[in-house]
Amino acid sequence: MSMKNSNNTQQGFMKLDLQCKKNNTEHRTHEITTERLIVRRGKPFRLTLSVEGPHIDFIELTVETGPDASEEKGTRSSFGTKHPQDNNSGKSWSLQVLDITPSTATLSVLCPSNASIGLYSLFVKTGSSEAAARVGTLTVLFNPWCDDDWVFLANEAERQEYVMNEQGIVYKGVNEYIKSEAWDFGQFEDDILDICLKLLDLNPKCLKNPQEDYSARCNPIYISRVISAMINSDDDDKGVIVGRWENTFIGGIEPNHWTSSVDILRRWMKYDCHPVKFGQCWVFAAVMCTVLRCLGIPCRVITNYQSAHDTDLNLIIDEYYGDYGVTPKQSHDTVWNYHVWVEGWMRRPDLTEDSFYDGWQVLDPTPQEKSTDVYCCGPAPVTAIREGHTDIKYDLRFVFGEVNADKVSWLVMANGSKKRIQSNTREVGQSISTKAVGSNKRQDITENYKHTEGSEKERVAYEEAVKRAIDMMNIEAPPPPKVEMKISLDGKPLNGVDIQAHLTLTTDSPKTQELTLKMNAQIMRYTNSPAGGVWTDTRDVQLQPKKEQVIPILIPFATYGPKLLNNNCIKVSVIATDKKDSKDVYLVEKDIVPHSPQLHLITSGTPLLNGEMTAEVTFENPLSTSLKNCCITLTGSGLLRQTEEIKIAELGAGQKATLKVKFRPNRAGPKKLVACFDSSTFKDIINSVDVNVRPSSIRLGYLAYGK
Repeated sequence: MSMKNSNNTQQGFMKLDLQCKKNNTEHRTHEITTERLIVRRGKPFRLTLSVEGPHIDFIELTVETGPDASEEKGTRSSFGTKHPQDNNSGKSWSLQVLDITPSTATLSVLCPSNASIGLYSLFVKTGSSEAAARVGTLTVLFNPWCDDDWVFLANEAERQEYVMNEQGIVYKGVNEYIKSEAWDFGQFEDDILDICLKLLDLNPKCLKNPQEDYSARCNPIYISRVISAMINSDDDDKGVIVGRWENTFIGGIEPNHWTSSVDILRRWMKYDCHPVKFGQCWVFAAVMCTVLRCLGIPCRVITNYQSAHDTDLNLIIDEYYGDYGVTPKQSHDTVWNYHVWVEGWMRRPDLTEDSFYDGWQVLDPTPQEKSTDVYCCGPAPVTAIREGHTDIKYDLRFVFGEVNADKVSWLVMANGSKKRIQSNTREVGQSISTKAVGSNKRQDITENYKHTEGSEKERVAYEEAVKRAIDMMNIEAPPPPKVEMKISLDGKPLNGVDIQAHLTLTTDSPKTQELTLKMNAQIMRYTNSPAGGVWTDTRDVQLQPKKEQVIPILIPFATYGPKLLNNNCIKVSVIATDKKDSKDVYLVEKDIVPHSPQLHLITSGTPLLNGEMTAEVTFENPLSTSLKNCCITLTGSGLLRQTEEIKIAELGAGQKATLKVKFRPNRAGPKKLVACFDSSTFKDIINSVDVNVRPSSIRLGYLAYGK
């Protein structure tokens, strides 16, 4: 079926005005286009039918979606004036004649709130025609403004944020240094809807049984699960993104370089739906957010710090350490610095008759573990995660472990034996973050996922999760440590200079403690897998009772700089062993993320629709050596028609690189420009600026500065 529609379609003696501009505006789809009809289910839209010849005595409309459409599957419906439906029920297609003359009729058509989303063919038959004539197409989307739709969201400010906002923020870094990066979702760019529908058509369930798939597209639970699987390509399907977590991205684009879902989806479509290389968790999540918002499902991007990957689903993360705190590969369980997924808003009548599990649902397109033999995750009700209901659909055990698993640390001896050092019930699941409604502030939603750490309610929920998931005996925790250790920074860590920190030791023992300290620093991927060592030190100390002892730590840039990777941090670990009793072993760790140099972004001009504006991006090399393979990019849905880019082979010490772009905003409303600097040394430094584009009738001067 063709996706192109005009306001007026004609079939011989019959003409139908689809009133695309008026209908799309009323259905809040005009941001996509006004050139074809796009409606939200559960809300009426208007058509005007003109007929030459005999008077109009009856009208029958037929809509069809998918191959071999049928009324039994809910993918075909015929309705008209001879057999009017109850227009208030919202459960079936219906029409109402608003005005009629001998040759014209103004119709109100209601798409039911449980209709399958997607592209429909529209046919018309009147008393003067022998057969129904195909007069055009329309596209149906979910409707969070309709209280009968399973994706209904009552709050208008939240609908504007989670459905209509084309720009957002992705949170990265570590719990102690949360880093925000702007992301261009761009769900209303004119070709994105077509790409999203193509993605649905290529999913394996549709290819296997298209009739059943199109019929199931009425259900946001089904749709969100399909999209979760199709964003990644690990099932050898036509998925959108190839994931890679190693340090080589030959043949593709480094994950940190992406700042826009639009660029990724267009590249996927352009190259015959071959997966785009490469992505990591925040890229998978941001692209899924674009697709869900485009189709009408409220969605937001979530970052969970200290996120557990519990491969055996026992809700315990076992981590192993060697003598120097180096992590040997003894367990598939890990605790990532952060992990990013999305939440989609929908009802869950498949789980209970009441509304207990309705609302935000975790959906994770990053390929981690299979769910019913497919790399997808969710929807998992956030309420169920909080209460430890790990026995319901979908993937509750895995997601609960990500935010609330217990962590046990083991020391691996030289002979291969293992000693339990410590257990921690509070470390996993910290500062769970999302962008706040209507602002660029970070909203901490940890309390949505779990009760206050250490509280009785939190432990009850954990025990409930274990009870529902597995039969596991409680593991006795080790006694409180005699020695306390803490690593602290001496100042803000900057990429390009030496990192200075210190280790503080204290003891509550009445006796002097003789300790051997084995210290190391490793470059770590954000998935908490080591990428290389950069510093080690060993020393013996005598720790006096009730006194602090401070040990300086210096990590030279010359050692960590060449190895610091995208999204990587430096993990400093200290293993302390009592020289008189080797059974007493203590561990402390700290993740350090060096801050990158600043990227400057400034816009000037008049922020009016089609008004002339200029953006200028500037980066100054702070090092005493040259930067190689430099690149500056600039993107912004509704502002730039395409990504702008400048490449510089070498940027000398203290030199500046500048990208200056003139542009005319093409859509009104809050928009965002996103700039990115990349080089062989500094990877993907991002800055953004908000641009509130006003209708062209308003003329105001404007000057906005990047953050």
